[in-house]
Amino acid sequence: MGLIFGGISSQSMKIKARLTSWQASPSLRNSFVTVPGKAGVADFGCDSAERIVTVSCSVYPQRSFADLVSVLDGMAEWLNPVNGLKQLVLDDVPDRYFMARLSEAVDCERLLRSAGTFDLRFVCPDPYAYALEDEVFTFSAAGLHEADRQVGNADSEPVYLLKSILAPSSSNYISLITNGEELRIIGPLAENETLVIDTGLVTAKVTDSSGNTLRNGLPCLQELNFPVLRKGMNNIEITAVGATFTELKIQAKSRWR
Repeated sequence: MGLIFGGISSQSMKIKARLTSWQASPSLRNSFVTVPGKAGVADFGCDSAERIVTVSCSVYPQRSFADLVSVLDGMAEWLNPVNGLKQLVLDDVPDRYFMARLSEAVDCERLLRSAGTFDLRFVCPDPYAYALEDEVFTFSAAGLHEADRQVGNADSEPVYLLKSILAPSSSNYISLITNGEELRIIGPLAENETLVIDTGLVTAKVTDSSGNTLRNGLPCLQELNFPVLRKGMNNIEITAVGATFTELKIQAKSRWR
């Protein structure tokens, strides 16, 4: 058992790690308002707070206390929260990752002369866990299509990658309708350009064939509407008017809450 943080495994750092608890869902932020003269509270719903992941760790027995301190020094460099959020993968749930960093100081309890134990407490500002092997749906013709999301248990915020030739005109557009929600692209887009629409970041950009950013893509959108994908079957309708549609790729960004 162990973990991988920032692409580096706990085993390679001479640390044994295991999960002793698991949040079935992240904490909730409830919106309640007290109304004078009214029993109870008014409920304005809730949303998810940050997720906390706690991992119990121990250091493999070393030859000396100095060697133990050396392992802990290496760990401090590896997990330095100043470096920001990094991908956290837990061996117990190897199909998903969190974006996390340490949230508290680490105090090592010395068990023997050359071994110790401690807890690592990670905070995930984004409470969702994301699929390591994401679902990708590719469509090369206009019309009605289906995207069957099988991974995760929550709505996802996909990335749409559109290839098309779309000249600037008030009558030219490409319509992408996901489960009844329309994303209308008015261009312009040239051959070998890709419009990348990230619904999670609420951004869009136009890239070249090598993936280099050419310009801001938000002006290519008629409205700032960013459809999500549901778990299970999703209906996708592609319509091209006065434009040449080439390909639509949808990176699902499948996730768990």
